[in-house]
Amino acid sequence: MAESIELEVATPERELVREQVESAQIPAKEGYLGILPGHAPLVGQLGAGCLSYKAAGRNRSLAVAGGFIEVLPDRVRVLADVAERAEEIDVPRAQVALKRATDLMADPNSGVDPAEIKAAVDRANARIAAAEQR
Repeated sequence: MAESIELEVATPERELVREQVESAQIPAKEGYLGILPGHAPLVGQLGAGCLSYKAAGRNRSLAVAGGFIEVLPDRVRVLADVAERAEEIDVPRAQVALKRATDLMADPNSGVDPAEIKAAVDRANARIAAAEQR
């Protein structure tokens, strides 16, 4: 069995990752997927969360939300609606976004769709989690 798998992470604007990795943990819509070389093929929806991977003995992470995942035995493609490297994340800004979203969630008269509020909370939490892993 191969010792690495190619990981590709891209958004409509840019490619963030294209490298050989030893493993990856990817937030799918229904929970995290642990991916190792030789993983069974699958296609799924990408959730909001911290995508982490190990390459050349170093752990790295990104915040991702929305999109699709394709897993093949030798390659993983993540096509994300939004993605941000941990080192690019402005943590105070993410904390303000989280506070604003949780305040909206607590206000039943906000007039904002609860699904949109939950998505905003999930994105902010993903950004904070990814930044904490750098």
